[in-house]
Amino acid sequence: MKVSVIGSGYVGSVTAACFAKVGHEVICVDIDRKKTEQINAGIPPIYEEGLEELLQKYAGKKLIAITDYEFAVNETDISFICVGTPSAEDGSIDLSIVRAAAISIGKALAKKEGYHVVVVKSTVVPETTEKFVLPILEEASGKRAGKDFGVAMNPEFLREGKAVHDFMNPDKIVVGAIDRRSGDMVSELYRTFECEVTRTSPSTAEMIKYANNSLLATKISFANEIGNICKKLGIDTYEVMEAVGKDFRISPKFLNSGAGFGGSCFPKDVKALIGKAKAIGYSPVLLESVISVNEKQPLLMTEILQKKIGNPAGKKIAVLGLAFKNETDDIRESRSIPVIAELLRLGAKVSAYDPMAIENMKRIFPSIEYCDTASDALKDADACLVMTEWDEFSNLDSEFQKMKGKTVIDGRRIIKAKNIDYEGLCW
Repeated sequence: MKVSVIGSGYVGSVTAACFAKVGHEVICVDIDRKKTEQINAGIPPIYEEGLEELLQKYAGKKLIAITDYEFAVNETDISFICVGTPSAEDGSIDLSIVRAAAISIGKALAKKEGYHVVVVKSTVVPETTEKFVLPILEEASGKRAGKDFGVAMNPEFLREGKAVHDFMNPDKIVVGAIDRRSGDMVSELYRTFECEVTRTSPSTAEMIKYANNSLLATKISFANEIGNICKKLGIDTYEVMEAVGKDFRISPKFLNSGAGFGGSCFPKDVKALIGKAKAIGYSPVLLESVISVNEKQPLLMTEILQKKIGNPAGKKIAVLGLAFKNETDDIRESRSIPVIAELLRLGAKVSAYDPMAIENMKRIFPSIEYCDTASDALKDADACLVMTEWDEFSNLDSEFQKMKGKTVIDGRRIIKAKNIDYEGLCW
């Protein structure tokens, strides 16, 4: 089939490249000409494992990137809206980019002959596709949804760092459509995938995405809460959760205690669902607690630091790990951000290292010291805080030995060094 993908960020670029891989003809649309030029040159606009290889293989063949909505819609059968939905100040999602994309697609639909399906893949709260996107499309096109064009919602369930793998090996595919015809066309795109397609309404599809991410976030905050209690009792929380995870009803995934969750999805999605719940008159106490635990968790690192070394003012503190997780350069909602902010508030000198995320973090903290290696960050440091579970941090035994008994506080249980002044966040 012929597919246009609106937006070339994390979701859009992966969706476009993977659809090309399975044989569809893809046109990627972005208002940023620099991004389209990058994609056409086989250069991904974001780092994602396996994405560059796909773009280099299919760019200019099965996949092209342009800035022209009208051409893209006219030349394809289905358009996917994959633009960003950032959080507003009150935690609700900002739909301004979705609105702009829907208006542009609608105007293109007005000039197109034949049936076309518009699919929302951006993460949006329940009722957005039918009560927000659909009316915009109808108004901009002068056509009627369900008659002249189709509308559907097809949420993504991708892990950053493993998004290409997850797209190609899904454990679920959800298609929420306003009618059978729309759902059939979207489902046909996934015909070669060995995964059942769950067919439902757009609002249900939207809710599945939010429920999915909120449950995973809840498991993390629950594990951290238990970890904090275990630490006070002198119990190894990892031993506890290893046993708990053997229960087939629970599973061992997302039960590792640590500094909390970050990234572009979990914090934003849980807050958006909280906002939606309150808007319809419901108080989501559990979800609010999930966020509360997550916001407090990284600051326990600096509390432990002060207990170990006293006032950190004027002291050099090494922070290892800036990305919100390993295998990505994404710092959105990274747990190192509140930690660095608190260290600076306390007057500490911060030396930071991350294999991939330094340039992104410089936009937030331009004045701290950024180092080329972990050993450079640790040199002459009075203490070290480990914030991201990069594999290389587990092999720094010799570097930690050079710190002559200085404190190492581990927020991810990644450090394996022995004979050092080591303190785990929850263990």
